[in-house]
Amino acid sequence: MIPQTTGSPPTPGRAAGSLARSTCAFVLAGGRGTRLMQLTDWRCKPAVPFGGKFRIIDFTLSNCVNSGIRRIGIATQYKAQSLIRHIQRGWSFLDGRFQEFVDILPAQQQVTENWYRGTADAVFQNLDALRRNNPRFTLILSGDHIYKMDYGKMLAAHVESRADLTIACIDVPVKDASGFGVVSVDGEHRVREFVEKPAVTPEIPGRPGRALASMGIYVFNADFLYEQLIRDSAEPNSSHDFGKDLIPHLVPRYRVYAHSFSDSCVDGGNAGDNGAREARPPYWRDVGTIDAYWEANIELTKVTPELNLYDEDWPIWTHQEQLPPAKFVFDDENRRGMAIDSMVSGGIIISGAEVRRSMLFSRVQVHSYASIEDSVILPNVDIGRNAKLRKVVIDKHCRIPAGMTIGYDPVEDRKRFHVSEGGVTLVTPEMLDQRVHHIL
Repeated sequence: MIPQTTGSPPTPGRAAGSLARSTCAFVLAGGRGTRLMQLTDWRCKPAVPFGGKFRIIDFTLSNCVNSGIRRIGIATQYKAQSLIRHIQRGWSFLDGRFQEFVDILPAQQQVTENWYRGTADAVFQNLDALRRNNPRFTLILSGDHIYKMDYGKMLAAHVESRADLTIACIDVPVKDASGFGVVSVDGEHRVREFVEKPAVTPEIPGRPGRALASMGIYVFNADFLYEQLIRDSAEPNSSHDFGKDLIPHLVPRYRVYAHSFSDSCVDGGNAGDNGAREARPPYWRDVGTIDAYWEANIELTKVTPELNLYDEDWPIWTHQEQLPPAKFVFDDENRRGMAIDSMVSGGIIISGAEVRRSMLFSRVQVHSYASIEDSVILPNVDIGRNAKLRKVVIDKHCRIPAGMTIGYDPVEDRKRFHVSEGGVTLVTPEMLDQRVHHIL
């Protein structure tokens, strides 16, 4: 079992900064995210909007920059135009004169005549780009999770243990572990077994009902990674995936260690009345289903959400649009523009309508007498007069007609929209039979 500790916002020291400067990050951002249904019909999962103004990938990239890692490659594949545009607009501030960069690495068939065949193959096909920067360490990351983590602490643990590979792990309920790679460790945190998506999940010794799951975050000694990727590429029976092939091969042969996410998670905390910060459990979300996506967004509207977006010590960076402030108009008894227990972004106009417990992204307009409850409204949505929305996710560019009711009758909703197992109704422009240009 890995000891569970709670860290404070990181203050990188000289040693941690040196390790970060010796590291190149490689972000795997080519996945479709099919469980998000029509929300990923026109964009990959890392490009899906989240939290009122961000994209999912912004959290991984912000962790890199805040950790001092400023040499980053992003492997793209599935419907990447939206992601590429966002990276170009929001992440061009890194300065190449100081060997800082965010490089977009689409599958180009430079090594073989294949697209990326797996996570390991995506890195293998970009070995030249990695070698060109001569890093001491390579940090492999996924671009589709929501969390705040100081990668410098994981790098330091990797060096201290003299590991060839270090795997970031999180403690999860056994019932939720079947979709992960599950790790078993000894008393020194060395990985003794790694099983990808096990049918029978090994539990943490002394903690029944809990398992140690891989987060898909890996630190490799760079030369060791190159050697293993070349070896794996020549294996005819390999699917060229880190979890399915590479790591199970390495565990019994090399020094593979686990790193507890609780030792490097960034807990911004909330200042109490006495100015002290309150501790909170490590926050990590795979918003891979409509229900999980809706829940994670709505959770941010609570008085004290588990994810602190107001932490100035660990900001989440993104493309900052120049928009006017949100505007609330009309104050009549039955026509009052207001938002309660909600988050609203720039460019929004709430005109004599009520919004409760909802997340509204930029450039949303809500017309008079409309009602929105427990909903996630993505950018550039227009909600007509007297419309009523409850527990919905409305995709970008939707135009909700006046008087339309969604989220109150699942039987009727299923005739036109997608209704999740948890009762969340997803609405896209295509479902509304609207013609749109997909500028996502």
